[in-house]
Amino acid sequence: MADQQPRRQFMQNVGAASAGVMAAGYTATARGYAANETIHVGAIGTGGRCRQLLGTLGEIPGVKIVAVCDIWDDNLQKGRALADPKAATTKDYHELLARKDIDAVVIGTPDHWHVPITIDACKAGKDVYVEKPLTHDLSEGPPVIAAQNEYKRIVQVGMQQRSMPHLIEANKIIRSGELGEIRKVHLTWNRNSPRAQKKNYGIDPNSVDWKRFLGNAPQQPYDEYRFRHWRWFWDFGGGIFTDLMVHYVDVAHWFLGLDHPQMATSIGDHFMAKDVWQTPDTVQTLMRYPGQDLQVYFEGTFVNARNAAMMEYMGTNATLYCDRGRYEIHPEHNRKIKYRELVLGSGSRGKDFYETPNGRLLHLTNWLECIRTRKTPNAPAEAGVSAASAAHMANLALRGGKVQHWAET
Repeated sequence: MADQQPRRQFMQNVGAASAGVMAAGYTATARGYAANETIHVGAIGTGGRCRQLLGTLGEIPGVKIVAVCDIWDDNLQKGRALADPKAATTKDYHELLARKDIDAVVIGTPDHWHVPITIDACKAGKDVYVEKPLTHDLSEGPPVIAAQNEYKRIVQVGMQQRSMPHLIEANKIIRSGELGEIRKVHLTWNRNSPRAQKKNYGIDPNSVDWKRFLGNAPQQPYDEYRFRHWRWFWDFGGGIFTDLMVHYVDVAHWFLGLDHPQMATSIGDHFMAKDVWQTPDTVQTLMRYPGQDLQVYFEGTFVNARNAAMMEYMGTNATLYCDRGRYEIHPEHNRKIKYRELVLGSGSRGKDFYETPNGRLLHLTNWLECIRTRKTPNAPAEAGVSAASAAHMANLALRGGKVQHWAET
């Protein structure tokens, strides 16, 4: 058990954080309303992940989903079912952003739409919760940060680890110097899942606004599989590096004060997704950072679940293990450090997800609180751009077949 705080205190902190948005005492928000006044939210891109967010928002008092937007009729109706009974629907996100009754938006679109919609939302005076990865390309980083800052918007990127109390505590342990000099960081996200199996979804092409879906992507014929599995195609996503690595490389950046890699080298293979996905189903990357005597290594696959989703910060005195439900401190031989652990989540070590702590609830709560107080959220645009930069560097090295240097980007 952690020396700093017992598990009971941690659980109390989790409950307090989740309830924080209900607390009175905040004086104003962007539009100057009282703390107990309802925040009106619009949802853009109401696929599976966005609907999870909407379901969680529905558990938090003081929030009302007043409009939903999606380019597919099925998602539009499913999103509307989670909104206010009088919520408006549209396939054009510009119509949603033009509404004066909306204070903030949740963006759950494919990756290539994240930055364009976030910038337009900021210009429209809306605060933003946008899923990771924030950017689809390195060039999108500076303009999205500029939009957040110029229009003074609260932008929270969906990297919920930053709101998990055991990782906040783990960050303090790292910064205390107790582990010694951190020389290696090992990140994994391994699953054994046959995700590349093709099947007939039976989607009526007339129910999809394919032109709006493509947006800034190259023109191409409607493809049902790409529409449903856009993460694994370069025009819309970035594969395992952008979809999964971003979560944990963001934590490494947060813990160690890192920004972007100086260099990256990567390999990838299609062991189960050959001729189906463009992006590999099994990848590894090794990164170095400017001015750091440090190696950061990530591995991810869909063919074996060994090590699952975890992080190890390897210091000269001890190693800090973390996942979404626990941390453990493992001392090096003959070092005067005791083994310690803090377990918040139920289930086996290394799981992808835990019911506790509910990162989605904590992260959304932090966003709503910051909308009211105008304080910087836990994962602002700068953090989202930084984490995505590592994924883009890894992909550039992978696709270019060479060591990728930041100076060449």
